[in-house]
Amino acid sequence: MFIDSAKIYLRSGKGGKGCQSLYTDKYTRKGIPDGGDGGKGADILFRADRNLHTLLDFRYNQHFYGLHGGHGSGKNKKGKDALTLLIRVPLGTDIKDAKTGHVLCQLEKDQQEVIILRGGKGGLGNQHHQDAADGEPGTEREILLDLRLIADAGVVGYPNAGKSTLISHISNAHPQIAAYPFTTKFPVLGVVRDNDDYFVVADIPGLIEGSSSGKGLGDEFLRHVERTKILIHLIDMSGFEGRDPIQDYKTINIELKNYSKEVDKKIQVIAANKMDLETAAANLARFKKAIKKKVYPISALKKEGLEELIAAISKTLKKNSC
Repeated sequence: MFIDSAKIYLRSGKGGKGCQSLYTDKYTRKGIPDGGDGGKGADILFRADRNLHTLLDFRYNQHFYGLHGGHGSGKNKKGKDALTLLIRVPLGTDIKDAKTGHVLCQLEKDQQEVIILRGGKGGLGNQHHQDAADGEPGTEREILLDLRLIADAGVVGYPNAGKSTLISHISNAHPQIAAYPFTTKFPVLGVVRDNDDYFVVADIPGLIEGSSSGKGLGDEFLRHVERTKILIHLIDMSGFEGRDPIQDYKTINIELKNYSKEVDKKIQVIAANKMDLETAAANLARFKKAIKKKVYPISALKKEGLEELIAAISKTLKKNSC
């Protein structure tokens, strides 16, 4: 199950208590302060892991508590520092303050780490010639984890335009496919190979008019194209259910623009799908005349035109790579 957001509660460890102790022997009757310091409480650290793909675990485990530091003891023995509490998350996870929405960190590279909460310092023992002190308390915070997929190209288009069929035939992904809209309920990643090169493509659930404002959960899906380098705009050229391919193209672009200027500026590779159907050829001629941009006619179902499309996507990615 794909989960791309979760709210969790964190509390770092408390520092251990300093020890109040006096060393005495038959030669030292007054006593020498020898109380050790308390150990440090556990930090809470997040680490990006490329082997994770969902935040599902955080739906069932929402509270994370760091261990407390060990208490100091006599003979100047310091308490044990608590081990850092490690929390692993998928690549592309934004860590936000749940109350303010402020982004604390964006984890975009494998094994990238960030300490979100520091553990409390251990209290000083009386070996420092002062009364022993308690350790500092840990800190607590509510955190919002927000996962945005990292892909080279994102496939956008109307529901039932053939996005899932396309990605299943050009990559190693196996999304659910059916002959009705909104089959894809969450984004799917796939790796596409082009000779010796490869790129990652994301199948974004179907967008509709009003998606940028949340209609059909579109705003939740659109954030997954924010980190893509380019977009593959898939158009149903058959005019399915009386829809106009030209209007579909314009509507999706309006939603991309309304969502964010950065998404709107992304370069698009336009693919005209379902060219195996009777009405597609006439619609394609009309579409090219109105749009006046390079269009790649394909039939994802019949696997026609896919090699040319893959080559065009690969070329566009290389041209626009950072």
